[in-house]
Amino acid sequence: MAARTTFFDQQSANRRKSILLLISVGLILGVFGFAIGFGTTGDPFGGLGFTVIAVILAVVIGMGSYFGGDRAILAASSAQPASEESHSQLMNVVREMTLAANLPMPKVYVIPDSALNAFATGRDPEHASIAVTQGLLDRLDREELQGVIAHELGHVRNFDIRFMLLIGVVVGGVALLADMFLRYTIFFGHGRRGGSRGGGGGPLQIVMIVLAVILAILAPIAARLVQLSVSRQREYLADATAVELTRNPTGIENALWKLGTDREVLEAANRSTQHLYVVNPIRKFEERSSSMWATHPPLADRIDRLRELHSAPPLTEDERRELTAH
Repeated sequence: MAARTTFFDQQSANRRKSILLLISVGLILGVFGFAIGFGTTGDPFGGLGFTVIAVILAVVIGMGSYFGGDRAILAASSAQPASEESHSQLMNVVREMTLAANLPMPKVYVIPDSALNAFATGRDPEHASIAVTQGLLDRLDREELQGVIAHELGHVRNFDIRFMLLIGVVVGGVALLADMFLRYTIFFGHGRRGGSRGGGGGPLQIVMIVLAVILAILAPIAARLVQLSVSRQREYLADATAVELTRNPTGIENALWKLGTDREVLEAANRSTQHLYVVNPIRKFEERSSSMWATHPPLADRIDRLRELHSAPPLTEDERRELTAH
């Protein structure tokens, strides 16, 4: 009963955080709009006009994320629909775990990549999708595959997918718009200096232009921090869900070990989608991993928590080093 209460609490928290995320994005874009509008026109009403435009953009991005973000993520990942003929074991395992979780059957996709990974996306359990890489299907046994699918269904059941979907698309949209605003402000600033003398709107207008530039520079950092607000507890809870559904802690444990020690590079993954995957798909040895913060709990800690469930000893220091080396 305690675990079930935790799951329901997580669902409610995710619904609240999804709403707060959209409100936060609207406020951020509203501030951008006013700073850019006032800075470029020198008129408070111009600032309000830009604010309205920015908030409308936030609504459009939010609605697009809610209703079409999962399709965008699947397309960006080059995911292809799984078929009964070519992926019979995968479809069988998904049906089995879906019944155990008492969830609707999600859409199932395969990413044509030899790396080991998987993710779930969608706005709710009725509109959920699960994608796994071909490498995962080739190199995991049935029990390990069950563990990974059950983990992803845990994200579906806990409504993690909605919150992570909004983070991946909406926050990415904020960063994109911030970059556009920055370029526009710099361009406009050069145009004003070259095209008009003494026609500025005074010190306050200059302050607003500077503020807009600062905000645009800081926006990617803020977007990254919001992305990292995806609680690490979500992954721990999804691991626990995998054990609940499979009744087999070693399945997800062994799968995490294989995923953690895999050196294959998942080319389709990027900084906007990395938080969706069961383990971070961007490896430490990759050039693109520099200056990045962790989106997942330490893999060794996740495995040790699972080992506690069947009284196995924790990972040795050598095993931990092997995981962190990847």
